[in-house]
Amino acid sequence: MIIVENSRDLFYDNLERKKMPSKKRRRKEERPKIHPKNKYSDNPPDFALLASLYPTFKPFVFYTREGRPRIDWTDFNATRELTRVLLLHDHNLHWWIPHGQLCPTVPNRSNYIHWIEDLLSSHIIPRDNTNGGNVRGFDIGTGANCIYPLLGASLFGWSFVASDMTDVAIEWAERNVKNNPNISELIEIRKVKCSQNTLSPEGLSGESSYSEEREGLPSSSLDISASEDKSYYGPAILVDVVRDGETFDFCMCNPPFFESFEEAGLNPKTSCGGTYEEMVCPGGEKAFITRIIEDSVVLKQSFRWYTSMVGRKVNLKFLVSKLREVGVTVVKTTEFVQGKTFRWGLAWSFVPPAKKIVTPHVTEKNILSFMLEGIQRQFGAIHVLQSVESFFLAGGASCKLNASSFVVDITASADHCNALLNNDVKYIDEVASCSNVQEAPSNLCFRILVFQQIPGTLLVKGSLQHRDSALSGLFSSIIQQLEASLRQKFCKEKTGTNYI
Repeated sequence: MIIVENSRDLFYDNLERKKMPSKKRRRKEERPKIHPKNKYSDNPPDFALLASLYPTFKPFVFYTREGRPRIDWTDFNATRELTRVLLLHDHNLHWWIPHGQLCPTVPNRSNYIHWIEDLLSSHIIPRDNTNGGNVRGFDIGTGANCIYPLLGASLFGWSFVASDMTDVAIEWAERNVKNNPNISELIEIRKVKCSQNTLSPEGLSGESSYSEEREGLPSSSLDISASEDKSYYGPAILVDVVRDGETFDFCMCNPPFFESFEEAGLNPKTSCGGTYEEMVCPGGEKAFITRIIEDSVVLKQSFRWYTSMVGRKVNLKFLVSKLREVGVTVVKTTEFVQGKTFRWGLAWSFVPPAKKIVTPHVTEKNILSFMLEGIQRQFGAIHVLQSVESFFLAGGASCKLNASSFVVDITASADHCNALLNNDVKYIDEVASCSNVQEAPSNLCFRILVFQQIPGTLLVKGSLQHRDSALSGLFSSIIQQLEASLRQKFCKEKTGTNYI
């Protein structure tokens, strides 16, 4: 059995698209929010206040013509000092990294930590008391900054094993832990042994087997077969690092996103540093996270949750389909938003889900809607309406389409709802659907309407017909899946996302 969910609804507000008088205002109000438990959700960092309290930060702050305090995000020293003062001011953590090491943004990293907390507190998989009720995590590639263990230990009292392969990362991670004695006993820094095949900058110019697999490096002599091989051949990630008999509640990872150092430097608007080992991997994040998946197949229930951050949405789709192939029981995804930076979270488990996979409850809203903007010219409302019908028919639900009224009435059983919630993978990656959840005593009945707003923009509205249905709690998730499917099929994909 496998459950695939988009878990935005764990902590993101339902984003109801409303018709606005201007596109600029509509985009602003539709922007997803950061985690509501994030300290910076309602109170973003106040640069002016921080500059007045911390003299070392003051030289990096300047003011716009409108009098707004800013920093130069392309200045590594500025971003590092901001991270230092935020960790000290808001978390009472003493922290530093040498020049060139990856400098994390505190609000962004906090989103990931809070999502882990949501996963652990959910009832999707049974809780485990193997570690005496104490939460134990594993940070893959913690870096010199050691940001996730520091935040997890200070915010929630979690214990961590934090791994890395370079001497500089190990040295500074240990320093950052020791400089915070109140949590130092909660964090173990573990050195990963580098195999002879480990890729390093020095190994790019000759005998390393990776030099022919790297893309975009001047010293590489690529051929077609080499460039198509995206397998990971670096140092150990989980297998051979996790010790016999060890168990963890979760692992987390900020993987090397890029396939080359040139690719990593394509964003001129930020300077967060980052060494080759932190930023680059043959095959990029896709190959790296695939290896985590392969390791998880070996370790299985040694972890309740396996998780990773993902930098490109197209890779998320591939990885979810990969998880289905290896037989995981649960997959969850989410979106992290901080300013103009978008990331995605991927989590999976081999632990058998609890008997009640989704706790029946009354949905908060019986009418949900979303806007489809940027619809390609060849498509109109009737095409979207027909696609809505096809989406629900693919899950086995009963549909009645009224083309003159632009309405589809849907009746779905518990089995159909499960198939629809898993349809995100089937629809995008064309993978066979998964097995069903436990039968529910009643059906879910709702209506989908499609309205023409302006050329290229449609409003899709879903209305729940029987609010007291035992399956009504699934309504919001199903509408989210429908929205994702329609957006991919009809809307022009947005570009220009920053990858930091």
